[in-house]
Amino acid sequence: MLKPSQSSIVVGDRTVDLARELLLDGRGEIVPLRPQAWAVLRMLAQSAGRLVRKNEILDEVWSDCEVTEDSLVQAIGDIRQALGPTGRSVLRTLPRRGYMLVAIAEPTGSPAASGVAALMPDNSEESPTSSAVPHLSMVVLPFANIGGDLEQQHFVDGVTDSLTTDLSRIADAFVIGRNTAFTFKGKTVDVRQIGQELNVRYALEGSVQSGNNRFRINVQLADTKTGAHVWAERFDKPVADLLDMQDEIVSRLANTLNAELIKAEARRAKRALRPDAMDFYFQGRALQNDGITPSVMARAKDFFVRALALDPDHIEAAVAAAHVDFAIGSSSMAAEGPAHFGVAEKALNHVLLRAPNHPRAHMLLGAVQIRTNRPARGIAECQRALTLDRNLADAHGYIALGKHALGRGEEVETHIQEALRLSPRDTRAFLWFMIVGMAKLLTDADVEALDWLRRSIEANANFALAHFHLAGAHAMTGELKEARSSAEAGLALDPGFTIRRYDSACSFLSGNLAWLSQRERYYQGLRLAGVPEG
Repeated sequence: MLKPSQSSIVVGDRTVDLARELLLDGRGEIVPLRPQAWAVLRMLAQSAGRLVRKNEILDEVWSDCEVTEDSLVQAIGDIRQALGPTGRSVLRTLPRRGYMLVAIAEPTGSPAASGVAALMPDNSEESPTSSAVPHLSMVVLPFANIGGDLEQQHFVDGVTDSLTTDLSRIADAFVIGRNTAFTFKGKTVDVRQIGQELNVRYALEGSVQSGNNRFRINVQLADTKTGAHVWAERFDKPVADLLDMQDEIVSRLANTLNAELIKAEARRAKRALRPDAMDFYFQGRALQNDGITPSVMARAKDFFVRALALDPDHIEAAVAAAHVDFAIGSSSMAAEGPAHFGVAEKALNHVLLRAPNHPRAHMLLGAVQIRTNRPARGIAECQRALTLDRNLADAHGYIALGKHALGRGEEVETHIQEALRLSPRDTRAFLWFMIVGMAKLLTDADVEALDWLRRSIEANANFALAHFHLAGAHAMTGELKEARSSAEAGLALDPGFTIRRYDSACSFLSGNLAWLSQRERYYQGLRLAGVPEG
């Protein structure tokens, strides 16, 4: 319990000032919190180190009205966000019981000794995290201007600035502010020392060089514990409008880094002695990026379920689990596809009640709506996701799917090209290529259709539906040998696939007149290729 003399509690770089009823950041500025969220934080701070049961909080904070537990979950989410990078670590969820702020003793001369109790994540057996360093924590160091061209410096600093902003949009990421990062400008740095000083896991370094009307940008992501490079990339671009080029480069970097950080965190998670919810989440996300097969999806879903068992308020795990259900339903892997869409939609609506501006939740809800015969609503939902995160390349892919559902096949490729502009090496590009291929097939561009479908399989040979689409396309163009070979590859990945199951999954194309006119011919092609009727 909080002692009467302790009127303030330090939580990471935040201070809970109970006397003035304020939450303050490291500079003493007020961090805004809604009244109910503050009331919950006050209760937890006054009982630091002790479980506070859910019914106690509900009875105290919402004593004058009837509310569901969702109101408490939203307040907890607001508090964690306000507490900054250690929010999830210091504010623990004890499943089905309640919440606790974790307290440890401070040495003599610390704030605790003078009446301020410090709250930090512990490393005990019950601790939800194995490290005080936040999982997706990083600093974007000022990019070096090779050659020292003063006219180029504005562009170089702009890339650093914009990248800091855009990486902050990655779910659960903590990115050091640009004012702190720019104190390292022009200095020779040791990323391991920076990691200790700033308490971050990763440092992003880069350089910009120009010449012969081209820009070359080199980027390296380093592990601050070992100093080793996790990922490196080089971008070569012709000199054009600098601002447009800056936006494109930053978007590509942000999307690529998102995938690379998931890989790096998944590798860390496998080595964790006591994995926490985030460890399970990253392992599931890494599996999602491997492909869409029944076994992979089952393993990914298991990781997300385990993450939610440890932390029922883990919004990202809930969104990722919904994504698995959507993927199973939309890839014709299960006969009960509509049921998977229903599970996904319910979960996403629940997430949006707690986090109404979650970009991926809006995007996936739009995807579900597109696949359940509400394409116009789904497209609008994906467009809303893009207003929240302009780098969400997948949203452009789903908009293309919505245009395909509406029978506007001539517009599909444009949206996919925009997705590829933002994320040219995206792990989900194989899905985008497949969407264009099917749209081309229905607009009598057979040669182009086959090219796009082959690109889909080249990008990811472990997605059965792409093989079946290619089989149908080959059959429709009279290439029966190739059709049978593609069908065999698809059935090796998904032996339970049938034309009947596929037809059920394609109900979302009921507004596409070209599909309706070609459907029976396409199914006959699948039969000739050797796909079972069902």
